[in-house]
Amino acid sequence: MSEDRTAEDRRAKLARLRGEGVEPFPHSFPDVVPIAAVHAAHDDLEAGAETDASYRVAGRMAARRGHGKAAFIDLADRSGRIQLHAREDVLGSESFERLTSLDLGDLIGVEGTAFKSRRGELSLRVDAWELLAKSLRAPPEKFHGLEDVETRYRQRELDLIANDESRELFILRSRVIAAIRRFLDERGFLEVETPVLQPLYGGALARPFTTHHNALDRDLYLRIATELYLKRLIVGGLERVYELGKDFRNEGVSHKHNPEFTMLEWYQAYADYEDGARLLEEMVSTVAEEVGYDGELDFSPPWRRITLRDAIRDETGIDVLEQRGDAAALHAAASERGLELDPSESWPKMVDSLLSKHVEPKLEQPTFVMDYPVELSPLAKAHRSEPGLVERWEVFAKGIELGNAFSELNDPDEQRARFEDQRAQTAAGDAETQPFDEDYLRALEHGMPPTSGVGLGIDRLVMVLTGRTSIREVVLFPAMRS
Repeated sequence: MSEDRTAEDRRAKLARLRGEGVEPFPHSFPDVVPIAAVHAAHDDLEAGAETDASYRVAGRMAARRGHGKAAFIDLADRSGRIQLHAREDVLGSESFERLTSLDLGDLIGVEGTAFKSRRGELSLRVDAWELLAKSLRAPPEKFHGLEDVETRYRQRELDLIANDESRELFILRSRVIAAIRRFLDERGFLEVETPVLQPLYGGALARPFTTHHNALDRDLYLRIATELYLKRLIVGGLERVYELGKDFRNEGVSHKHNPEFTMLEWYQAYADYEDGARLLEEMVSTVAEEVGYDGELDFSPPWRRITLRDAIRDETGIDVLEQRGDAAALHAAASERGLELDPSESWPKMVDSLLSKHVEPKLEQPTFVMDYPVELSPLAKAHRSEPGLVERWEVFAKGIELGNAFSELNDPDEQRARFEDQRAQTAAGDAETQPFDEDYLRALEHGMPPTSGVGLGIDRLVMVLTGRTSIREVVLFPAMRS
């Protein structure tokens, strides 16, 4: 039947139900239990066994089979499915006929008694039922209706109806986030909220989204990171804080980039980047175990550690620090080895390109790449033993970057000089620089203790834990072209 004809038929049934005095969209159906709870209580019943245990369940009609004066209906909710056994002699002919004339996709509430069929399938014998919402569009076919990936992303609700695997993935994502919060809360961190609309963006090297506040008559930016506000809280004495929320970056869309994404950032006073690395590997290992990860990655600490200099040299044969600050020399060294770099880019940009193109894709097992050039890290503290480097790491797994961390720069005068360097890069045409933030400098001048700061991409972590290769698979409603 065509989609238009199906919709017409369903609307006719809606009108008929209303004409019979049935409210097709009631206000509530109280005291519902998850279908999984019924299974947990009775899955061990023997075939043919009866109980006197009654349950109220609700969900979407996923399948129906009729046998004269009896019918079998599969009911699905978020937690699973169960078979309903409806009989005319129990419900009465009018109620039974109305139930069996409903459409797949309709939402119903049922009160029923648990039993095991002779074939061993846990079922509920329907004692009473109620229509909770009439579906005016046919649900997608499980195996044919959602082959189009675009439809799955644009109409995620249909993906969740049709694909148990998608529903389970997003339930797992929720469990990952809950486990992260629990881990940090148990270690004395406070969850806080900082502005999403900011008068000045900062905390990362990225282009922002710009908006306008009418009442204040000023432009504002969607935050690209929570870093600078969170460190101001460290100055204020909160000592251990984290924020788990949305950041926004006006950049390209790819299998690992969505302009709106979920980030965790935490800051810990009296700690450094090594402390941050140990806490991160402990947290991810704990979370992976809690959600039942059974893939090929080994999250047990300690994870591999390698310097950025060695990582690039091992993969390309180039010692980037030998050409430090000389973009032309680095470009020539890359060309000699058949490696393409954009000659218009600065030396820091070329280093980052070598890392992202030639090192990152080969980092399968969890790996910390340590000790970055200061030019790439305007907010990180100078390395205590390696001149020209900072105490920073990025962490990778399955060929993608998961997180970033510093021993945070807390010298306000040095931070001011770094901001001046960034301002010079902006004037030279680099659009992805750290703006000069006088409010942040003023906060630092009050004194910030030694601090470890860590950022972890939640979407990418879920990709790794679920074996997905595209960020669109793990974001409920990803950004799409019109």
